[in-house]
Amino acid sequence: MSQVLQPVMLEGVRARLIPLQREHAAALWQAGADESLWALQPRPIQSLADMQAYVDTALHDQTHGLDLPWATQDKRTCAIVGSTRFMDIALAHARLEIGATWLSPMLQRSGINTEAKLLQLTHAFDTLGLERVVFKTETLNTASRQAILKLGATQEGIFMRHLRADDDRWRDMVYFAILREQWPQVKQRLQERLAAARMENQNE
Repeated sequence: MSQVLQPVMLEGVRARLIPLQREHAAALWQAGADESLWALQPRPIQSLADMQAYVDTALHDQTHGLDLPWATQDKRTCAIVGSTRFMDIALAHARLEIGATWLSPMLQRSGINTEAKLLQLTHAFDTLGLERVVFKTETLNTASRQAILKLGATQEGIFMRHLRADDDRWRDMVYFAILREQWPQVKQRLQERLAAARMENQNE
């Protein structure tokens, strides 16, 4: 297996994950200007310039084989509504992390994020043949912790003072993982959640 993952588009019914490009910054800023999205992140995004730097950093890490970032598109409107990526890629150890995920508050609970996770996990396990996918979040981020558990990931532990934010605030991080043998059950659960969400949206 190549030690650098190649950009690839991942497409579902509602969500499309487009390989991140520098020109996505303006649309991402429009989707991500709500300050609540960045309250528990290492670096707040407060301007278009901040978002451009965010995109540039992701693309720089991609060239070094560290990350594989996407812009998240809502297929109903073709609008860019968020971003996500593979991080901490360690193909020699058959693992990576899914992180740096955020979605416009207007589209949370729309099913887009659930479908994006299904697309990423399918690519990781079924296409790349990996053994382990990791998720992490701050201990203070209750909503994120609950969402990761709802995916079917297992909480593995808490790393105290594991990361430091740009403002010198220490971040205690919770680690979760999905292993290859757990993937079939997780995949089925996500597919059922998406089917239920589509039925609900049709009835609205």
